[in-house]
Amino acid sequence: MPSQLSISESLTRRTASKRKADPSNSDSGDAIKGKKAKLENSTTMSDPLRAPHPSTEETEENGIVLRKYYPHEMSNARAQAYNNNEIPRPIEQLTAALEETSKARSKVEVKDAVIHWFKMDLRITDNRALWEASEKAREAGVPLICIYIVSPQDFEAHLTAPVRVDFMMRTLHVLKRDLAALDIPLYVEQVEKRKEIPNRIVEFMEEWGASHLFANMEYEVDELRREAEMVRLCAERGLSMEVFHDTCVVPPGALHTGTGKQYAVYSPWYRSWVAHVHANPELLNTFEKPSRNPPEARDKVAALFDCETPDVPENKRLSEKDAKRLHSLWPAGEHEAIDRVEKFCEERIGQYTERRNIPAQAGTASISVHLAAGTLSARTPSGRPGLGTRRRSSMLGFKGYRRGLVSMNKPFKPEYSNIAWSYNASHFTAWCEGRTGFPIVDAAMRQMQSMGYMHNRCRMIVASFLAKDLLIDWRMGERFFMEHLIDGDFASNNGGWGFSSSVGVDPQPYFRIFNPLLQSEKFDPDGTYIRKWVPELADVKGKAIHDPYGRGAAAQAKNAGYPKPIVDHKESRDRALSAYKAGIGRDTA
Repeated sequence: MPSQLSISESLTRRTASKRKADPSNSDSGDAIKGKKAKLENSTTMSDPLRAPHPSTEETEENGIVLRKYYPHEMSNARAQAYNNNEIPRPIEQLTAALEETSKARSKVEVKDAVIHWFKMDLRITDNRALWEASEKAREAGVPLICIYIVSPQDFEAHLTAPVRVDFMMRTLHVLKRDLAALDIPLYVEQVEKRKEIPNRIVEFMEEWGASHLFANMEYEVDELRREAEMVRLCAERGLSMEVFHDTCVVPPGALHTGTGKQYAVYSPWYRSWVAHVHANPELLNTFEKPSRNPPEARDKVAALFDCETPDVPENKRLSEKDAKRLHSLWPAGEHEAIDRVEKFCEERIGQYTERRNIPAQAGTASISVHLAAGTLSARTPSGRPGLGTRRRSSMLGFKGYRRGLVSMNKPFKPEYSNIAWSYNASHFTAWCEGRTGFPIVDAAMRQMQSMGYMHNRCRMIVASFLAKDLLIDWRMGERFFMEHLIDGDFASNNGGWGFSSSVGVDPQPYFRIFNPLLQSEKFDPDGTYIRKWVPELADVKGKAIHDPYGRGAAAQAKNAGYPKPIVDHKESRDRALSAYKAGIGRDTA
């Protein structure tokens, strides 16, 4: 990871940076601030659903809503309108754009080249849009050109962790070599302003005489809206943009309840998913690698082969020391992804059930980083004996389904926006730094800071601890995870936090609160995981490792510099139950 400021310093600088970036926060910005307020008030009067949530100022002050890129936190009424299908979702806007331009796109003839736009699908194996683009180019006898856009503003707006950016940039070098072996160029360009990406890609198409652009659909809000804009922009220019479902085995929107509503619980979704795949087995068909470009393609697009891949944006660079360590932990590229899957199936799949919840043991395949970056397709694990179970594949689909429904900074159940969260800075800092006095929590947080990764069981433990024991707004934890995880996928991260804090799709009931001591004893019985990541407690013997101050090892822990628990679990549990009950019963817009 990059060298870190202390969390309190980081929060202070983040706030200062935010104020500096926003003219309405400067002393000379009063006029701009007034105009902005008038505009927002006018918009609210014409459309009451655009009124902000009452807690919007608090969420902005605590870094939850990035006003540099996004509007204020939406009201519960607007969130409910989305849930009730009263407002078109971004994925529906993209679908509408594709339908409205269908006739015009079908008439576009292939010109000098076909382009595939890589995003979170950084592989040549089993990549639907890449294969479709290759077939289009092959049939017309023209070169296939691949592009990838590096967007520093997207990385900033999406809170992408430096370790994840580094992984993707390393993967691009692997991808470029693999494509070059097929005489296909991969052109990588950095575009500073995210709003300029659509026009820049269209310009690139026109520069190389490309008539068709192919891409796999991303289900996040920003990307769906951008692709809807691009589909129409291409059509206006006499070009064709084709977008395909690829991330999920079953596309979002294909499944719904008997009453036509979206699923909110995993189990019924799973049964529906299995039935749908049985009825449509072609969904598990994989796609071949792209065909080799025509022999003359090297000459036609020679300049693209010679272009250098940009460096990692400055604000996302790892230190030299961290880069060396993390590169050895997380080799990049699709070959490493397949190798990891194969080794897991050969060596550890038989012990998965008994080991998967034990963080001290390598009981899982740890392929989440590859699924997040798209170096591994969802269909590939589906076809692996043992690893590719139906349930695992449907979990990937459920995450993609949630991605299309849940807006950033808003719980799936709008009424949970009304909980009176604590924004205790010292408690949040202790949680971030792994200094809470709860060994299993601290071990997990330190693992993430060191590796850019955390075991899934531990993710649930630390998330429940932040939202329930500390009663801190779950969205602060969601953001912190995204800023540090190498596998920081929005759907998985948001879904995990929604579950653990009881505010999301398929949540645990709010009155079910993890006891960190019991979780520690059950899933790290010998304290192996704790001793690895909390070296201050390495010499603590027996069960005292789980609660040194409560089990006779207080002096030892204190002398080693390990802190006392910052809260009492029983008291915190009672406080959380009261706050949740009051919040969901409050009638607030």
